Amino acid sequence: MSKGHRARGGRRDVRFGMAELIRDLDRPDGWLLSVDGVAQSYVDLDDPTHLEFDYVRRIGDVIDCLPAGPLNTVHIGGGACTLPRYVAATRPGSRQLVLDPDEELIDLVRERLDLRSVPSLRVRIADGREGLATRNAESADLIVLDAFVSAEMASGMATVEFVRDVRRVLRPHGTYLVNVTDGPGWQFARRVVATVAEVFGSMLLLADPGVMRGRRFGNLVVAASGEALPEAELARRAASAVFPARLVTGAKLSDFYRGSKVITDAEELAAPTPPETAFS
Repeated sequence: MSKGHRARGGRRDVRFGMAELIRDLDRPDGWLLSVDGVAQSYVDLDDPTHLEFDYVRRIGDVIDCLPAGPLNTVHIGGGACTLPRYVAATRPGSRQLVLDPDEELIDLVRERLDLRSVPSLRVRIADGREGLATRNAESADLIVLDAFVSAEMASGMATVEFVRDVRRVLRPHGTYLVNVTDGPGWQFARRVVATVAEVFGSMLLLADPGVMRGRRFGNLVVAASGEALPEAELARRAASAVFPARLVTGAKLSDFYRGSKVITDAEELAAPTPPETAFS
């Protein structure tokens, strides 16, 4: 093990718990970041295009299918900054902003995981909702919401008021990507999708087939835009993946969230958490 590897691992108290960096023994410079035992991020410093978690790979697939060229991107929720590293590697020239309220965690990632080496990336220590409110209208091509406290999604960023602000910041062709976690029945996820549908005209879901059948807790990726999304290419990628995903669009998507109430700022809502101590 190199000196660099020895320096990167370890544990540290951060704002929302105990963070730990664990080396992946199967990859020379792969690292898992967890907080209170819950997996938050995985990065391969030798190959930032390697996306270990299935749901992150689905987000990467959507990004890959967007029109060619650099992207002005806002990431709400930072962790180890897996997706900012991916966008920097696959979309050279992209300008990116990460909004994350956990200063201690970001300092750990800067110190141990070479965050400063990512080109044209800025990190602002801020709540995602407050940070987004400061962005100019029609200034982003892509907004990614992957914000969790331990295993719980930040429900204040699931409301229709927040989604409307996302729409304000996105350019007309821009894309909104959301990582949602939920368990059998998908009561929370259905409401999140109904809320996004209230604001955006084009939308799709990507998820593991077992999760979609309500067999277990897991991740669901929501993609939304004011313009048509690349459904055909995403369907091909989902079907041919090592772990195939299910793509839901059109009438089946409408059936998924039909009757679900839009989430608003007026209610107090707790997002669901998994029965395990970690998810991927």
